[in-house]
Amino acid sequence: MTKVAVMLANGFEEIEALTVVDVLHRAGITCEMIGFEKIVTGSHDISVQADQIWDGKLDDYDLVVLPGGMPGATNLRDDDRLMLALQKMQEEGKRIAAICAAPIALNRAGILKDKQFTCYDGIESDIETGTYIKQTVVVDGKVITSRGPATALAFAYELVHQLGGDSDQLATAMLYNDGYGD
Repeated sequence: MTKVAVMLANGFEEIEALTVVDVLHRAGITCEMIGFEKIVTGSHDISVQADQIWDGKLDDYDLVVLPGGMPGATNLRDDDRLMLALQKMQEEGKRIAAICAAPIALNRAGILKDKQFTCYDGIESDIETGTYIKQTVVVDGKVITSRGPATALAFAYELVHQLGGDSDQLATAMLYNDGYGD
């Protein structure tokens, strides 16, 4: 069974994290919120109870998702255990996804080397490796990136697609394909 970890550090962007969790649940994909604390507060002061507290390991997961938000993205980037776990996931050929400012964490972990990526406007200047492309979602091998809060649904549907789910059917059921996703 496919398992996804959505990492929550204080200051995370609520729309980016919770949209992914909601869409993956609707697709029948096991998705767990892994918090740096049991109760994690987002960048807009919304608190969320994590399913698990971050213990430094992502071995049981097929995909890890890093939401943006500030200072959430820098808190992810500055966690040495997460950098090691991301590198291990890449070595094992697992999927890694980041949205908004969170590609700064992928940069520090070396995940973006020789990869195309996107991020929140202006964040690309903080990323030394990879090739920035201004698109809604960029998929380069097992690395999936997106731009920000307004792209959270497109990002979540792409994650469902990458994991083998029927993202088109789900997007249609959620009315995304009625012109709202254009």
